[in-house]
Amino acid sequence: MPLDEPQHPLRVLGISGSLRSGSHNAQALRAVAALTEDDICMTVWDGLAAVPPFSEDDEHSAGPAVRALRAALHEADHVLIATPEYNASIPGQLKNALDWASRPFGDSALAGTTVTVISASPSTYGAQWAQDHLRTILTTSGAHVTGFSLAIAQAHTAFTSNDTTQHPELSERLTALAQHLRNHTRHEATHPTCR
Repeated sequence: MPLDEPQHPLRVLGISGSLRSGSHNAQALRAVAALTEDDICMTVWDGLAAVPPFSEDDEHSAGPAVRALRAALHEADHVLIATPEYNASIPGQLKNALDWASRPFGDSALAGTTVTVISASPSTYGAQWAQDHLRTILTTSGAHVTGFSLAIAQAHTAFTSNDTTQHPELSERLTALAQHLRNHTRHEATHPTCR
């Protein structure tokens, strides 16, 4: 690329697996978004609750919520998923959305997509089981899951009301995550603006 040609911001799609209004995982995504610079345009997707139950009968004629999810995944240069842990695994609504995204066979919106997985939980181990399950699901669906790992333990004490953290170690890890996204996002991005 010529030096005088402007580079478009890299598009990162953040997805929180929690539907809760005070979600710690959504807070983590917003904290990362605040650390990104002009070369990264990070959007936190808010359509998870609208995705209907998956039915293979409808995979070729999906409704607007599923089409919006697939389009967001296709447009993203990197996807960052933050998951809580429910009963030692990921939330059902997140799994449902990933089932939709992985279909129809041969035209998966996840195939070849670069994804980084993090997790947050009030527990002492930060939803690590859920994170492991999510990595397996994504890899099976054809996504390229990066090696970065961040499990935020005792997340109910991790963030302030304005989505910042006063924990120096977590601040360092979130900053490292922002840099990881910058380093592992494909650089042929063609999206000129952030939406």
